[in-house]
Amino acid sequence: MKIFTFDTTLRDGTQGESVSFSVDDKLLIAQKLDELGIDYIEGGWPGSNPKDKDFFARAQTELNLKHARLTAFGATRFARHTVEEDRSVQSLVAAGTPVVSIFGKSWDLHTARALGITEEENLKLIGETIAYLKEHGKEVVYDAEHFFDGYTSNPAFALRTLEAAQKAGANVLCLCDTNGGTLTGRLVEIFADVRKRFDGILGIHTHNDSDVAVANTLAAVEAGATHVQGCINGYGERTGNANLCSVIANLELKLGHTAIGQDKLISLSNVARYVAELANLPLPNNQPFVGHSAFAHKGGVHVSAVLKESTTYEHVTPEAVGNRQRVLISDLSGRGNILYKLKQHGLAGRLDEDARRELLERIKQLEYEGCELEAAEGTFELLVREALNPGMHFFEVEGYEVSTKATANGDSRSTADITVRTQDGVYSATAAGNGPFHALHLCLRKCLSSVYPQMADVRLTDYKVRVLEPRKGTAAKVRVLIEWSDHRKSWSTVGVSDNVIVASWNALVHAIRLELMRLTEKDDSIEKAVEDYCWGV
Repeated sequence: MKIFTFDTTLRDGTQGESVSFSVDDKLLIAQKLDELGIDYIEGGWPGSNPKDKDFFARAQTELNLKHARLTAFGATRFARHTVEEDRSVQSLVAAGTPVVSIFGKSWDLHTARALGITEEENLKLIGETIAYLKEHGKEVVYDAEHFFDGYTSNPAFALRTLEAAQKAGANVLCLCDTNGGTLTGRLVEIFADVRKRFDGILGIHTHNDSDVAVANTLAAVEAGATHVQGCINGYGERTGNANLCSVIANLELKLGHTAIGQDKLISLSNVARYVAELANLPLPNNQPFVGHSAFAHKGGVHVSAVLKESTTYEHVTPEAVGNRQRVLISDLSGRGNILYKLKQHGLAGRLDEDARRELLERIKQLEYEGCELEAAEGTFELLVREALNPGMHFFEVEGYEVSTKATANGDSRSTADITVRTQDGVYSATAAGNGPFHALHLCLRKCLSSVYPQMADVRLTDYKVRVLEPRKGTAAKVRVLIEWSDHRKSWSTVGVSDNVIVASWNALVHAIRLELMRLTEKDDSIEKAVEDYCWGV
């Protein structure tokens, strides 16, 4: 069965804390959602703020949607206004979208307290607003706000609001669990009763305050909903909306429905990461289906089984949603983890049993010290390459010094001095930077640039510090995780010390040594093996 997908990331999603998109961001996301195969894209509320008004104005000339129908969001008219004089309603018409989504009150508590009007007056607001929008050629999605709470409080009135909307011509009646407090069993009871009473398309819009938004959405579909609303990555008010990524994947892979089509489903992980990047928020590693850890295996027993038969610990094929299986290397790893992958990529013959054992022990020791190699695939790759090439040494650090001077007005400047020894001799350099690590980074590159000019393309893209022993206060051990890029791919290196400068320096040296080894030994099989171990951060 076809289930229509309605994405509200650009409207309800932006109501989530820390979620903010520029107009340019919203245009980019809308285009990406269209490519994914979303049926409706709710772009915002043009009557509420200048940004959304600007978005709809620019969308008319800058968006080239092939499939999705752009939707403007708003409310029923104010009680004291006619539809012709209501600015919010007029802004919906002016937005120029083929579809309008409006919400109305379904809960008698809201009618009496929030609006301060009678139930009959509320029914008129709903019916007159929808009829007016239909007269202007709009497809109308009616969001019955707080429907499940309203039904529980006064079922007769809640059902009458749906009748008013349907009689006025609403194309979709969408039942909203606006407070997110309805549990699945009760939601199904109510939805099933509505399905018996109303023909046509019924939709579901759930919030995640009880952590069942996805389950409620899927249960509503099984009870007769053919229109589902949600946000990419579950963004939204308070604890968020139903995560549309999980909803779509479950509809396609578990329930046998068509939401975006399985040919488009392989783009799901990419879209989730794309939206997270524009939101400037980390994509949770443990997010189902699309998270980096969704198909990651760490425990030795799990790894042993999954490498023989993936279905032993994977409920769907990772590739179906554009993700991939990962085997993590950590202190929980067994020799089988490493040996299997080395064999798989034709590398096992280059490491004897002693070398493999030594590699495993190095990994476990670094993990014990706090390095967390599963998040630092660059450092792990360096360990593998060093094990395969034990005699390869590009440079040795003979010493470094860094100092920071602050002025009375609060400005500061750091200076680093480094001496390294290479096969061509001893090199020293001095560099100033915005901070101690920046100065060290510039100085090391300066030392090595004449000997290894190829390093120029590697750039730092992210820098994270985590305190590992908070009880020790400023004397605590820290872990520094640094992400690097050479414009082709990204990787991370890690350093641990009770001195944040030393930890940062170790991660920096790992990155430089790794890039030099890559440049010297172009061995794609090693890179492929490493990607399978520790893909993504």
